[in-house]
Amino acid sequence: MLGISVIIAVCVCVVAQDPEEPVSYTCTDGYEYDPVRQACKDIDECVIVTDACKGGMQCYNHFGGYLCLPPNAQIYVSSGDDQSQQSEEQNSPNPPVRPTVRPRRPMACSPGFTLDEQSCRDIDECTMGRHTCSQDQICYNTRGSFLCHCQPGYQKSSDRCVVVPKRQIGCKVLFFVCACTHTYRDECLLSHYCMHRCVNTPGSYYCECNSGYQLASNNHSCVDVNECQVSQPCQHQCYNLMGSFICQCNQGYELAPDSVSCVDIDECAFSTYMCQYACINSPGEYSCTCPEGYQLHGTRMCQDINECETGHECREEEMCWNYFGGYRCYPLNPCQEPYTRTSENRCVCQSTSVCRGLPQSVVYKYMSIHSERAIPADIFQIQATNIYPNTHNTFRIRAGNEGGEFFLRRSSNVSAMLVLIKSLVGPLELIVDLEMITYHTVTNYRTSSLLRLTIVVGPYTF
Repeated sequence: MLGISVIIAVCVCVVAQDPEEPVSYTCTDGYEYDPVRQACKDIDECVIVTDACKGGMQCYNHFGGYLCLPPNAQIYVSSGDDQSQQSEEQNSPNPPVRPTVRPRRPMACSPGFTLDEQSCRDIDECTMGRHTCSQDQICYNTRGSFLCHCQPGYQKSSDRCVVVPKRQIGCKVLFFVCACTHTYRDECLLSHYCMHRCVNTPGSYYCECNSGYQLASNNHSCVDVNECQVSQPCQHQCYNLMGSFICQCNQGYELAPDSVSCVDIDECAFSTYMCQYACINSPGEYSCTCPEGYQLHGTRMCQDINECETGHECREEEMCWNYFGGYRCYPLNPCQEPYTRTSENRCVCQSTSVCRGLPQSVVYKYMSIHSERAIPADIFQIQATNIYPNTHNTFRIRAGNEGGEFFLRRSSNVSAMLVLIKSLVGPLELIVDLEMITYHTVTNYRTSSLLRLTIVVGPYTF
């Protein structure tokens, strides 16, 4: 019987720690961590601190801090010989006394620095081409030296840049062969320079910006897009914002729901008080109009036109009388038999026997009121022109008040007030006869005079 041996192979896989995994670093005071060079670098306080030195003092930067010295101060750089000499002098029984200010002598700078006036200035080997980085490497200047770094997706191997190797994350035993799965390094999880979003690709990465921004020339930073200049999205006025924009409409318009278009505002629909008579809407504005017989006063009010002054069609034997919204022509001589005209609008009966039972005089007056005038309202005052002793006057509405629109209120022995007690709607013309009766208490004589008032109610409330 033949013996059969079974050999079982075991593959042991070790998960390697990626040396590029992000690690937090803390630098001492006066230094800051540079993620590109992956080292702590000195902070130049003389550059970043405004007015670091006061009183005319000059700022001198040095490792981990800075000094404030007079402009004429002599900077002394010590060496090893000075230190040994100082030790010998201290061990001497009679050490010499040194002055506070050291003697002026030429200054020596460390390698990587050059003398600039009275201080040592760093040499930028990357700019001056004094570095030893290869063409596929990036040179970064450091204080007193320089560093050579590889492009994203590569790492240094000796003096060359090679593709970042895949790292082993898991293994299985398959017929004595270890089959392992791999993944590329995700630079977006490490230190990167994307201002907004980082997108990983095999062996590299690229940056994307949020809406309203675009990549800058360095392909890492994001700068604002001025949509108002690029696409002019607004119908009227466009104002650029960081990462966005806002639209504004001209006067008389408002933003549509899409926030870029402008639609007309119908000001006439806001209120019936926009105009005194009629409101006419137009794109971006509105205007007020007035009816015939009126003219626009200001922007919304209507004012009556005095046609008797601007032009009328009354005849020579007629007089022009203006009322709210129009004019009328009345006879210059309104007197009728048996009355004769004695003055303007005044008629007198010369014969006592003929005018028995009639008023001794008739006076013609004219007035105009607005339609729908508020009530009650005092509209006209009647008053005696001649005052005699031993007389008593009474007043009454003789005709023209069949609808009860008026009330005559006696004010005194010689005057009375006509009161409107019912609202009147124009256009309308009313003729009201107001009579004053005079009683002579001594002679027991009675006489009367009449005022014929023509009231024209305008067609509008204004």
